[in-house]
Amino acid sequence: MQPAIDASYVPPDSPAPAPPVDAAPGAPIWSPARRVLFRFAFAYLVLYNFLYPVSFIPPVDRIDSLYQKLWLVLVPWVGTHLFHVDATTLPNGSGDSAYSYVRVFCLLVIALAVTAVWTVFDRKRLEYTRLHEGLRVYVRFALGAVMIEYGAVKVIPSQFPEPSLDRLLQPYGDASPMGLVWAFMGASRTYNIFGGAVELIGGLLLTVRRTTLLGALVSLGAMANIVALNFFYDIPVKLASLHLLAMAVFLILPDLRRLTNVFFLGRRVEPIEIRPLFRRLWLHRGMLVLRTLLVLAFTGYMLNFAYQNTKVGKSPLYGIWNVDELEIDGEVRPPLVTDRERWRRVVFDHPNIMAVQLMSDSRERYALDLGKGVMTLAKRPDRTWKTTFSYAQPKPGLLILQGTLEGRKIRARLRLEKTPELLLTTRGFHWINERPFNR
Repeated sequence: MQPAIDASYVPPDSPAPAPPVDAAPGAPIWSPARRVLFRFAFAYLVLYNFLYPVSFIPPVDRIDSLYQKLWLVLVPWVGTHLFHVDATTLPNGSGDSAYSYVRVFCLLVIALAVTAVWTVFDRKRLEYTRLHEGLRVYVRFALGAVMIEYGAVKVIPSQFPEPSLDRLLQPYGDASPMGLVWAFMGASRTYNIFGGAVELIGGLLLTVRRTTLLGALVSLGAMANIVALNFFYDIPVKLASLHLLAMAVFLILPDLRRLTNVFFLGRRVEPIEIRPLFRRLWLHRGMLVLRTLLVLAFTGYMLNFAYQNTKVGKSPLYGIWNVDELEIDGEVRPPLVTDRERWRRVVFDHPNIMAVQLMSDSRERYALDLGKGVMTLAKRPDRTWKTTFSYAQPKPGLLILQGTLEGRKIRARLRLEKTPELLLTTRGFHWINERPFNR
C-alpha cells in the first residue's frame, strides 16, 4: 500500500507554483466579498452614468436617446404593476419624482442581476485591479463633469440669480424652504461665486490622476453641504446629490487606510505609484492631450452657457404695478385685506414671468409670453393650462389688463410705483459693525 500523498507538499528542489491564471502578475488577491461588491458597484455606476458626459456628442447621442427610451417604457410599467403609482412625470427640475425613485429601484434590481450572473460565470477570477482602474477613470470624469457644470453656473451666477422683485416683496413665512435657499444664495453674489469655485475646482482636480484624491475630498465636502441643503430644505435633488456624494466616496475608498494613517494615527505613508494607463508612450501622451483639450472645452462651454443665461434681460413691463382698480365679473373689488381674491400688485421682472400678489400678500406666478398688446399666461407647474390677457398703456406708468382667469372676467387698472430700496439688496458689506445689524 502506497503512503497517502499530501497535495500541499512541495519538494524542496521543486520550482515554486505558478500564480493563479485569473490574477494579474503582482496583483493582490481580492476577498470574495470584495469581488462581489465591486461587480455590483461596476454594474450600478455604469448604468447610472451611462454615456455621460459624452452623451451629447454624435453619434453617441443616438445611443443615449435609445437608452432613455428604454427607461421611459420600463419605469412607468414597474411603477404601475409593482408599486401601484403613477411614475410618468419625467425629470422637470425635480429629480425626486415617483419616476426618479422607481428608476433607482430598477437600477438596483438590474445591477443585482448583473452581479449574480457575473459572479456565476466569472467566479474563478481573483481580482479586478485593471477593471477597477478603468471604472475609476469613468467615475472621475462623470463626477468631475457634474461638479464643473454646477460650479460654472455659480461662478457666473445664473443658477441663483439675484432675488426677483416679486420674491423681495414676498413675506418670509409665505416662502417655501427651497425658495428661501434660492433667495439666500442669490442675495450674495460673492458667496455664490465662492460656492461655485469650490465645486469647479473639485471637478477640475478630478480630471487629473495625480489630484484625484484631492478632487474627491473637495467634491465630498461640497456635496455633503449640498445634500444637507437638499434634505433639510426639501429641495428635490436629493437622489441625484446622494449619488454624486456616493461617487466621491467611491473614489476615496482606495485611499481610506492611507488617510486614516495620516489624519488619525499620525503614521507616515508612502506615495502611491501611478502607472500609465497605456504601455505605449505615444498613446499615453496622446490621451493626456485629448483629455486636457476636452476638459478645457467642456469648462469653457459651461462658463459660456452660464454667461448667456445671465443675459436674459428684463421684462418690457419691468416694475411693481399697484392694482388701483380691479373688476371681477363686472364687480368692483375694493382693496380690502380680507378679500383673498383681490389683486394687490402685479410684478414684472424676468421677461417670461408675471407674478400677482394678492391682498393676503401670497403670490401666484405665471409663465408669460408677451406679445404686442396681448400676453399669454400659463401655470408654471402645468403648462397645458393657458389663458390670454390684452394689455394697453394709455400713458407712461399706467397699464390696463383685461382677460379671463379661472373662468372669471378680469379687468385691472395698474399704476407703476417706484421700486423701493430694500435692505436685503442695499445693506452691502461692512468691515466694522459696532453692534449686530440683525433685522
